[in-house]
Amino acid sequence: MNAFAAAIEMLFADPNIGAEAIYTSDGGAPVLVRAVARRQDAVTDFGDARLWSETTRIDLRVAEVPNPRPGDRIEIDSEAFLIQGEPVRDRERLVWTVDLRPA
Repeated sequence: MNAFAAAIEMLFADPNIGAEAIYTSDGGAPVLVRAVARRQDAVTDFGDARLWSETTRIDLRVAEVPNPRPGDRIEIDSEAFLIQGEPVRDRERLVWTVDLRPA
């Protein structure tokens, strides 16, 4: 394991950063995984207007969730979400970032 992969493992394992989540692929069985929440707001330019919206994004380890797809379900702290849009992997191919919407 390289240094970057080891650092990712430590971040996801840290109880102050990572959290337990339940991932369920469309038609699959629930799996307990670790997630890192990124609940920042998004500002999008639309012509001359700027639109503000709340976003819910999380990071998932590729080792735990090899192929997340739109419509898959994530539960965090008893809140249910569905993945929307295409998940994006980081440069090292270790972490997925997924956009969520309430289920």
